[in-house]
Amino acid sequence: MKIDLQSANDSLQQSRAEQIVEWALQRSDRPILTTNFRPYEAVILHLVTQVMPDIPILWVDSGYNTSATYRFAQGLIERLGLNIKTYIPLMSSARRNVLMGGIPSVDDPQHELFTHQVKLEPFRRALSELQPDLWFNAIRKDQTEFRQSLNVVSQSQEGILKVAPLFYWSEADLDAYLERYALPNELDYFDPTKALETRECGLHTQL
Repeated sequence: MKIDLQSANDSLQQSRAEQIVEWALQRSDRPILTTNFRPYEAVILHLVTQVMPDIPILWVDSGYNTSATYRFAQGLIERLGLNIKTYIPLMSSARRNVLMGGIPSVDDPQHELFTHQVKLEPFRRALSELQPDLWFNAIRKDQTEFRQSLNVVSQSQEGILKVAPLFYWSEADLDAYLERYALPNELDYFDPTKALETRECGLHTQL
């Protein structure tokens, strides 16, 4: 998808999140929304599906989510009628735990392979099969140092238009949205590829 990113970001900087979603969908034939059911994911899932209820929602389930996250995910899938497309690693977590001795720390030489197996490979496989031209995500500017260099609209290495309707939102904004629509939140979330919330896992730096 060819688009002038600077012009798009300039025009959308003061737009409401709903307007950003509508703007993006008008320029897409094969949109997807990605989720990992982490804290505040109910906001982006509700926001986008209010505009396009049947949008394919890509969930890469690493196999290492907490019980609370799996219950939260199932509850949202049912409540919002989400069109979930689940992709899982080619190797089970049980087998990988034996071969790698558990989840490798970020200092372990195996950690890069671990991240590839549980997140990057399933995600790339999903993109290959779904062939999206638009990727809605929930990244926010204040989450990591790397994301401060991004914007509402960017582009993946494969040319997929990446749109982050919540890019300039604060946690207070997210909390207000959850309260307004009586949406649940999930705080017992665990990402095995990240040691710190401020650390990137690779999806937005490599794709």
